Amino acid sequence: MMKLLTSGLLTLWLSVASAASDPIIPAPPQLAASAYLLIEATTGEVLVDFNSDQRLPPASLTKMMTSYVAASELERGTISKADMVSISVRAWRMQGSRMFIQEGTKVKLDDLLRGIIIQSGNDASVALAEHIAGSEEAFAGLLNQHALRLGMMDTNFVNATGWPDENHYTSARDLAKLAIALINVHPEHYKIYSEKTFTFNDITQRNRNSLLFRDNTVDGVKTGHTDAAGYCLVSSAMRNGMRLVSVVMGANSESSRSTESQKLLTYGFRYFETVNLYESDVSLRKVRVWGGTHKSINLGLVEDVVLTIPRGSRDNLMANVEINQEIHAPLQKGQQLGSLTIAGGTSLSTPLVALNAVEEAGFFSRLWDTLSLFFLKMFSGDPLALEA
Repeated sequence: MMKLLTSGLLTLWLSVASAASDPIIPAPPQLAASAYLLIEATTGEVLVDFNSDQRLPPASLTKMMTSYVAASELERGTISKADMVSISVRAWRMQGSRMFIQEGTKVKLDDLLRGIIIQSGNDASVALAEHIAGSEEAFAGLLNQHALRLGMMDTNFVNATGWPDENHYTSARDLAKLAIALINVHPEHYKIYSEKTFTFNDITQRNRNSLLFRDNTVDGVKTGHTDAAGYCLVSSAMRNGMRLVSVVMGANSESSRSTESQKLLTYGFRYFETVNLYESDVSLRKVRVWGGTHKSINLGLVEDVVLTIPRGSRDNLMANVEINQEIHAPLQKGQQLGSLTIAGGTSLSTPLVALNAVEEAGFFSRLWDTLSLFFLKMFSGDPLALEA
C-alpha cells in the first residue's frame, strides 16, 4: 500500500523498503527487426524501445490511418456505412493484397472498411480514398493532417495503401500513437480489427494478424509487408486492466513478425503492471481556509493518478502532498492549491486543486480570521494546523 505524506511547502519523503527488496526486472528482449516499441496505452509508459524514431516504410500499416480517417469522417457525418461506393478502374487495377472488388460496381462502405482492415485490400483502400476525398492524392493530404494532429512528427503519407514510395514513411513511435488513438478515439471502429475473417463475393480471407488466433487477449491491430518495409506488425492486447501496444517493423518473415511481437507482449505483461493510485474528485486532504464563508476546503486531483510500474514495486512508491501555507478565500473550484508528487522507481507530479468553491466572508468574519491567523503564526507557525 503506498504511503501518503502531507506537508506545507517543505518536501518530506517517507522512508521505504531498501533497494534489496526491489523487484528484479530482466533486460528487454532484443528482436530481429529494424525497429520496435512496446508502450502501455493508458499511461504512455514506454517499456521497450529500439530505433522507434527511425523513419521507415510502413507498407500496409498505412491502412490504420486510412481507416482512422474513415472513422473520423463517419463520426462527422460526411459519409455513412450505408454509402454505396463506386469502384473506379484505378481501384480495381490495384495489385498486392486485394478485396477483389470489380470496376464499375458499387460496394457498401461498411464492406470496404472490412476489406481494408481484415483483408488489407489495396483496391478497397483506393476506392474508399476516392469516395472520401475525390482522389487518392487528395486523401493523402487528409492522412497527413490527421497525422499532424496526433503528433506523428516522423510520418508522411503519399497514398492510402502503403504502396512503396521514397516519400512515404513513418516510425514505430508514430504508429504506436496512431494505434492508441484508434483504440481510444474510435473504440467501436477499432472492434473491426479483432474480426478474424471476412467474406466478400464468396471469397473468405483470414485476418493477416496471426496473433488474433494464438492469443485471446490480442484484439488488433494490423500487418504490413513490402520488400522495402520487410514484415511489420502493430499489435495490441488487454490483460487485467492493462493495455499494451507493440510495434515491430522490418522483421524478416511473416512468422517472425508475430513471434517477435509476442515476445514484447509477454515481457510487458509479465514484468509490469498498471495501477490506479488515486482517483480524481476524491478528497485527499481537508485544510483550513481563511476569510471564507466556509472554514475548510477539500483538496483532490483533476485526473486519476495511474502509473505503469515494475510488477511488485507498488510498496516502494513514495507520495508527498505539498500544500500552500496560507489559503485565503475567495477560491474557485479547480484552483490549484498544492501538488501531489510520486517517486520511487518512477516519478510524477500533478496539481492538487480545490474540489469546491469558497466565497469570501463578510468584513467581521475576515477580521476575526486575520487576528486568529496572526496569533496562530506567533505561537505555532503553521497556518494549516487548524483543520475543520
